[in-house]
Order: sequence, then C-alpha cells, then structure tokens
Amino acid sequence: MSRAKQFAALPDDVAARWLKFGSWDRVYFPALLGMTVQEVRVDYCRMLMQYKPELDQPQGIVHGGAIASLLDCVVVPAVGAAYAREVRFSTVDMHVQYMSAAKQEDLIAEGWVTKRGRSVVFCESEATSVATGKVVARSVLTYNVSA
Repeated sequence: MSRAKQFAALPDDVAARWLKFGSWDRVYFPALLGMTVQEVRVDYCRMLMQYKPELDQPQGIVHGGAIASLLDCVVVPAVGAAYAREVRFSTVDMHVQYMSAAKQEDLIAEGWVTKRGRSVVFCESEATSVATGKVVARSVLTYNVSA
C-alpha cells in the first residue's frame, strides 16, 4: 500500500521538475540502474527500478548494492523538492536492512522525509517487489543540505 496520500501535492512546476529525475541529457547512475520516478509529493517520492540481468549478483538475485542505490535515490526528490535548484544536498549516513531477496523482478521504492533541520534532513525508504508486494529492504538516511 502506497504512503503517497499522507503527503501534500507539490506545486505543478516543482512536481514536473522532479518527475524528470533520471531523464537527463546523458546517462547518470540512476538511469544506468533503470530508475524512474513514478510520483513525487511534498517530502515523498515513489520510484521504480526495472529489473535487468546486469543488476544480478552471481547467485541470480538482485545485488544488494543496486537495492541500496534505489533506497538512496528515492529520497533525492523528496528532499530536493523543498529547495531551489542551486541548493546542494548529499547522503551523509545510510543504514540498510535487507528483508528478503529479489529474484529477476522490478522493485518499487518509496522514500519520505521524517524531519528537516536547517542543514540536516532525516529520511526513510522502503523497497518492495512489484510482483509480490514483499518488502525487500528498508533504509534510514541522513542528508546534509548546503546553499
């Protein structure tokens, strides 16, 4: 079940900007892994990572690093939508709990802000299997914000 309804809508121009996250003029890391934003709201984002064989580790399951990257990337629009384009922010701490394996399947992640300070933003995210709805991993993250 999506958490989206718990969060207010963004102004149309801000939502449009962040819905394009990953669709740049060249391939950056989120696009390389196959991530696309599905929905963005105030302090919230939902992102899909489409499965591709290159994400697997040798045992045939999606690599934990790819899953951790999804958990990190999904909070970027949730954090960034509150700031002007010139404001910079980055992950300073991330804790991941892997709950179950993902085998050749798309993953959907939700990320949300739990608290904003002047220069620190606290977030959580969760990745689930699109096919089964099973939670694959959860994360708690801290972001640093600077002008």
